[in-house]
Amino acid sequence: MDFFISNAHAQSAGAAGGGLEMLLMMGVFFAIMYFMIIRPQQKRAKEHKNMLAALGKGDEIVTGGGLLGKITTIGDNFVEIEVANNTQVKVQRQAIASVMPKGTMKGA
Repeated sequence: MDFFISNAHAQSAGAAGGGLEMLLMMGVFFAIMYFMIIRPQQKRAKEHKNMLAALGKGDEIVTGGGLLGKITTIGDNFVEIEVANNTQVKVQRQAIASVMPKGTMKGA
């Protein structure tokens, strides 16, 4: 009946390569995380910073909350936008999500 069940044997004591394999696996895992998560997030942050630096009076923007307006006054931390005739709202510069093409407000 021994030919159906194989005998269990202990592992040899020469398995010293396990630490190197673990270190290599952690390095590969970090590289994947860097190229899939960290690098794209840094790229988006840099693009957003450049977009905020290039803002000018008359640009049509959308805020993070979905408010569409035209910039009337630009400060260091705040921007005043006109959302309707004689209706102006002051928002933080960081709250601006994107710059829209000219004429977007006329179609809205």
